[in-house]
Amino acid sequence: MRIPHLLSHQPLPPPESAWGASDPLPGLLAIGGELDTRRLVEAYSHGIFPWFGPAEPTLWWSPDPRMVLRPEALRLHRSLRKTLLRFRESAGCEIRIDHDFAAVMNACSSTPRPRQSGTWIVPRMQKAYTALHHVGHAHSVETWIDGELAGGLYCVNIGRSVFGESMFAHRTDASKIALAALVAFCLRNGVRMIDCQQNTAHLASLGAREIPRKEFLDIVAAERVKPAPAWRFDPGIWQELPGMEESER
Repeated sequence: MRIPHLLSHQPLPPPESAWGASDPLPGLLAIGGELDTRRLVEAYSHGIFPWFGPAEPTLWWSPDPRMVLRPEALRLHRSLRKTLLRFRESAGCEIRIDHDFAAVMNACSSTPRPRQSGTWIVPRMQKAYTALHHVGHAHSVETWIDGELAGGLYCVNIGRSVFGESMFAHRTDASKIALAALVAFCLRNGVRMIDCQQNTAHLASLGAREIPRKEFLDIVAAERVKPAPAWRFDPGIWQELPGMEESER
């Protein structure tokens, strides 16, 4: 099966038409086309995302199965609960949302995805997602310690769907703290799942699991028409996390 090469303003093909497990690049859906705000909103609204290397054209993906983290399934291991409790009670520690989106993307660009050499967050990606941030569809969740950005992540939001993109840590567990904060935010705001795109042992250890693409797409279709949450962090929502009450005993 040939992969379509998109022409200008040509819509993305249905995600179900992506290459399957027996094809050379499972999940690959299309090549080329614009990488702009309109295209990104179209893609994420249909469970599609871009991913390509520095010397590659724009590649669009819709893998089957899909790795997702349901917020209520987050595994708060004992060490992480202790870390979160210390973080929450320390005067110099705070979670900020959208305080410095550009800095988070820059830091994530030095953290390649598993099984890929070099960064996939190339300048074209940074420009496109920064523009998406300016129109309210891309957000950063940031771990700040003593006035410094210690870790964080960025994600895409369409309606009540949240799509995780990348994370980084300059200090131990700083990215896990940001992820836990995002999970707490999702629990407070009725977000059913966080898209993780690819299966990794790290995400699986935190409670993420694979689901069939059809199930994933059905959830995205239902959630994209709902109003988006207000992206701000209330420290009181730490209590939304499953198991946090155990850390206070």
